[in-house]
Amino acid sequence: MRLIGEIDPARPLLVVAVAEEATHLDGGLPVLLTGMGKVNAATAVATVLARGPRPASVVNLGTAGALRPGLAGTHEVRTLLQHDLDSELLRTLTGEVYGPPLELDAEGLVLATGDLFVAEESARQRLAERADLVDMEGYAVAGAVLAAGLPVRVVKHVSDEAGEGAERTWRESVEGCAQALGLWARENLG
Repeated sequence: MRLIGEIDPARPLLVVAVAEEATHLDGGLPVLLTGMGKVNAATAVATVLARGPRPASVVNLGTAGALRPGLAGTHEVRTLLQHDLDSELLRTLTGEVYGPPLELDAEGLVLATGDLFVAEESARQRLAERADLVDMEGYAVAGAVLAAGLPVRVVKHVSDEAGEGAERTWRESVEGCAQALGLWARENLG
């Protein structure tokens, strides 16, 4: 976890998993690098928000794999799911709902978040029945921010097609994704 810049209570905090995704953010807003995965993301966001000062809002920017052929570009997320938490089974065991879908105030796509890197075609097909994109941090960031009572936006740029046979790997596409995310931030958070 690393916070770059100082949090301003009147401005948003940008949250990204790794430095490679933040290379084209212009430095006008503080950036929290959480590390990859749900635990790192939730822990970093909760820690920064608890320490204060608190930002006006949080914007999670990052890369995501496309679960549907031809899906490309930068997308705001409307609904977030955890794809590696068996909420239905847990509900039958305890009667409680753990990890319900999160609905954000946005028009956009459905994002499935999980610590499992989706590199198998069968996993991609299964997830494509419920979601458009897949990542490793979005749900955790949004959950921590919402629990703290702040507004949150989740914006992802497609880095590759999830599953086997991806045309390019994350490492090959992350520079272009970072450029697109920087442009989105300048145009939408000015």
